[in-house]
Amino acid sequence: MKFIQTEQFIKVPQGVSVYIRSRNVKVVGPRGTLFKNLKHVDVAFHRISPELIKVAVHNGDRKHVAALRTVKALVDNMITGVTKGFRYKMRYVYAHFPINVNVIEKDGKKFVEIRNYLGDKQVRQVPIRDGVKTEFSKNQKDELVLEGNSIENVSQCAADIQQICRARNKDIRKFLDGIYVSERGVIDQDL
Repeated sequence: MKFIQTEQFIKVPQGVSVYIRSRNVKVVGPRGTLFKNLKHVDVAFHRISPELIKVAVHNGDRKHVAALRTVKALVDNMITGVTKGFRYKMRYVYAHFPINVNVIEKDGKKFVEIRNYLGDKQVRQVPIRDGVKTEFSKNQKDELVLEGNSIENVSQCAADIQQICRARNKDIRKFLDGIYVSERGVIDQDL
């Protein structure tokens, strides 16, 4: 069944500018600038007022209409990123062998280096994506904090770190060692 017209509305807060040109979305805010190419999704953007943008799908089927809400969520996350920022906290969990984590720089790129996972001699290195800042928590032992404006980069960096510390060929009910996301949210809570 075709839907004649389906629409979603995006509210733009004060101090944030959203520029849309041929489905390339650029969001500028107090924390920085984010850019997203949405040419692969067939939606129409209409600026109703400086603080309201309408995203519409004309004559779309069920899956096409479902993509509309995805586009709205992507732009909303970009707006949240340039106003508040995103923070993921990761905790090291180990039973016997303490996990050592360092942030190193090699050839101009930053990596999270993980040593002594389950007593392994192998050194695991995870590249840190652009715009993601890593630091070690000062008031919590064995905690790594990832912060940035792009939720995609911050969450993918956290997922890469968690995935590289999987206990392969072992009973995961017994071997719970690893680095896991313990908390996620925005940086500026008061906004």
